[in-house]
Amino acid sequence: MHSHGHHHHHHGDHDNSGRRIGTAFFLNLIFSIIEFVGGWLTNSTAIMADAVHDLGDSLSIGSAWLLNKMGKRSADEEFTYGYQRLSLFGALLNGVVLVAGSVWVLSEAIPRLLDPVMPVTEGMLGLAVLGVAVNGYAAYRLSEGTTLNERMLNWHLMEDVFGWMAVLVVALIMQFVDWPILDPLLSIVFTLFILLNVVKLLWTTGKLFFQAVPDAALLENVRETLVQTEGVDSAHHLHLWSLDGEHHVLTVHLVLEGSFDPAAQVELKSVIAERLSSFKLAYTTIEFEFAHEPCRDHGAAHQHENQS
Repeated sequence: MHSHGHHHHHHGDHDNSGRRIGTAFFLNLIFSIIEFVGGWLTNSTAIMADAVHDLGDSLSIGSAWLLNKMGKRSADEEFTYGYQRLSLFGALLNGVVLVAGSVWVLSEAIPRLLDPVMPVTEGMLGLAVLGVAVNGYAAYRLSEGTTLNERMLNWHLMEDVFGWMAVLVVALIMQFVDWPILDPLLSIVFTLFILLNVVKLLWTTGKLFFQAVPDAALLENVRETLVQTEGVDSAHHLHLWSLDGEHHVLTVHLVLEGSFDPAAQVELKSVIAERLSSFKLAYTTIEFEFAHEPCRDHGAAHQHENQS
């Protein structure tokens, strides 16, 4: 028994997702170039650090955009589930870039604590206002998105917004007080905050990548729904994993009570399909077994699998 009823319901979503990511990419790329020039002119390592960070963001947004486009290609003989898992790979890649970027910012900022240099604060102010505006707009566009990829990219952009707000505050203070040490201090604080959140998101993405259950409560609900269906005795080999954090795949063996003629089996299938429909699963594969029948997959896998 096989259904893939909810497969197409994200399609309009997906096109918008591509558009949102595309907008963010071009905004970021152009802005990174402006920053490099600005950082060089104002002699501010905070802005240089932000420029490198934004460039890293642009690269990862670009790769996310590409993977997002590729992820929409439909299933073929080689990739029978389609290409959606690519977007998971994109999220993983971006997380790694983000961690590397944060480490770089820290390596720049920490030595400056010992030897702070006074930057050109007027230039910093101008760039900071521009930075908040550009990244804020891009983050706002992506915040409508639901994909893991967009969530990861939204973090990239929020991080930039925080960074620029920090630069803005620091530049304002340094207009009036000679405290160049504020510059590296602030970048350290916000970088550590971001690192914490990215590591959490990386953990989630990594688990999905290795086919962990996307949602423990969902698994329990599915199991109960199946086992409580009239005519079903027990369930084993129940596997739930996710292509990309949104499209879930379910396979299960159901042991039936008593004997079912073909007509009753067809009836049971439609009852199960109806009961599972609320879970929005992208693919389901369900095998019926009778009480006296040995399970085809009853090898080593079965020994740790008394799940019913």
